[in-house]
Amino acid sequence: MATGGDPRILRLVVNGDSRIGVAEPRMLLVDFIRHELGLTGTHAGCEHGVCGACNVRMNGSVVRSCLVFAVQADGAEIETVESLAGRDGSMHPLQVAFQEHHGLQCGFCTPGFLVAGLEVLRDNPDPTEAEIRQALSGNLCRCTGYVGIVKAIRQAAITMRS
Repeated sequence: MATGGDPRILRLVVNGDSRIGVAEPRMLLVDFIRHELGLTGTHAGCEHGVCGACNVRMNGSVVRSCLVFAVQADGAEIETVESLAGRDGSMHPLQVAFQEHHGLQCGFCTPGFLVAGLEVLRDNPDPTEAEIRQALSGNLCRCTGYVGIVKAIRQAAITMRS
């Protein structure tokens, strides 16, 4: 049975820490992050790049980790949802806002929304509701109706500016 090629050793920086792992050439980045690195905050949703649950930042840009092979991330800098929390476990203002504004219900899509939401705030520290909705249009949630998510990002913007 073909395995897709010989495993490769990958060296990358994940959430500020140098990491080494092994991946077959066909392994997806989402699976590498979850199963090889043990960072289970990144979720595998649709596995077709549609839902955004697997969003991570790779070299400064949000990518769907279900559409990237792990070997493509060799040498890259990756930020997962776990990067939001402080080293002391304190929550990021965006996480606090999601909690306060009920920006989650089942929580499955939440990591992808947090990564995308942080990207919005990095690009624009004072986004309008329309800008937030446009920036999140690639993320799907089947529970919340998006109102709490948008309110949370607006609140986080205010908190982060002050």
